[in-house]
This record gives sequence, C-alpha cells and structure tokens, in this order.
Amino acid sequence: MTGAASLFDVSGRSALITGATGAFGAMAAHTLAAAGASVTLAAGSEEGLETLAAELRKQGASVAVVARRAQSDEDADAMVDAALGTHGSLDLVVTAAGTNKVAPAVEQSLDDWESVVDANARGTWLVCRAAGRRMIEAGTRGKFVLLSSTRSDLGHPAGYTAYCASKAAVNLITKALACEWGRHGINVNAIAPTVFRSDLTEWMFGDDERATTVREGFLTRIPLGRLGEPEDFAGALLYFLSRASDFCTGQVLFVDGGYTAG
Repeated sequence: MTGAASLFDVSGRSALITGATGAFGAMAAHTLAAAGASVTLAAGSEEGLETLAAELRKQGASVAVVARRAQSDEDADAMVDAALGTHGSLDLVVTAAGTNKVAPAVEQSLDDWESVVDANARGTWLVCRAAGRRMIEAGTRGKFVLLSSTRSDLGHPAGYTAYCASKAAVNLITKALACEWGRHGINVNAIAPTVFRSDLTEWMFGDDERATTVREGFLTRIPLGRLGEPEDFAGALLYFLSRASDFCTGQVLFVDGGYTAG
C-alpha cells in the first residue's frame, strides 16, 4: 500500500490529554506533540503541567494547560474550552487521569473506595461527555482513547476492589459511548496496560530483594518477559487516534506483554 505511513498522521489535530503529568499522559503528550498535534494538558499539578508544557514548547508544539482535575461538569467544560479557545478545535481526547488506593475490602473506607471510582470512572465519563457534546454540536469526527488496565478484567489479591471495579467501568464506558456516538463518526477505544514504569511502580524496576522477588514472580505471567515502559503504548495510541483505526471502535486493547493471554 502506497502512503501507508500517512494512515497514522495526526499533524494539525487538536488533542486534549487528562492526567497529563502521569506516566501515560506525559507519554501521550510527547507522542502527539512530536507527531505535529496541538495539545491541551490537564492535571491537578500546575507546576508539573508547566514543566511538561515548557518541554513541549521547546520542541515547537502549541500547548495549552488547565490545572484542574475532572471532578465536576465545570472542570470538564474548562478543559474543553481551553482546547477550543487556544487551538480552535478539538479532535482527539486521551483520558489518562486516575488513581488507586490499595486496601483489603473489609478494611477500606467507603470514602477511599469512592475516591478511586470517582477519579477513574466518573472523571473519565465527565470529560468524555463534555468533549463529545462539543464534537457532536460541531460535527467533528473525533477520536477518544480511554485508559483502562489489565485489572479491568482480572482480580488482584492485594486489595484492588475499587481499582478493578473502576477500570471495568472504563471498559463499559468505552463500549457504550462507541455505540452511542458511532452515528456521529466518533470513535471511542481504550488501552489497557499491565504494570509499566511510572512514579508509582518505579520501585518494581529496582535491584533490591523485595523488587526482585515481586518482579520475577510477576514476570512468570508475562510471555514477553519484561515490564512495560511508557513508550510501549505510543504505537497503540497513534493507531487509535489516527485514520488507521477509522473502522475500529468500542475496543479495549490489552498492551500487556501477553499477560492476559494465559
């Protein structure tokens, strides 16, 4: 096929990225900016946002920042307004914001459980709804990528009931929105990683006894024999956000080294 690389072209597109200061969000920001997209970065840390924005602007990217988490309609609308106000359009959305609070179900407080579900599922839905509403009004054939997890499909003995439930909800939000918005030409898909390098998991990449024991035990379940790196998800992201995936919607892609295959 001639010009096959152009299938993955996102240059000139306007992308909103939530959770932009996290490992997945920062990867998405760098990937899309390097590919020629304009980016709007949203996260709770203003300092972290400005640091990331400065890095991207040095590379010539057009960047807007919104120091807010998606806790309300107003927050989600502010993110969308920033993208539209700065870049004039909104074509792509990556919802990478989320959290986890690990505790056995019999010990975890309701407040902690709800805070995880709110951040991962409710916040994702709020941003998707705000962005989807504007895309439908404008007739934009947009693309969404939601951040799921292998834990959306698998339990965990260490106290992940809130996280597993919230990521399973992300999968069904993905599928339901794909069904609702397909007639508007809007694609909604999700990427589900296994453990990959981030501030929260950096300890697992260490050489101490605890890290080595935990990592080696975990790797017995990963056919490719290693933990993930943020850049492992760049290809899947570009696929879902480009015209290469025009006939793909409502899908959850497990980018996990084969973890869920066995």
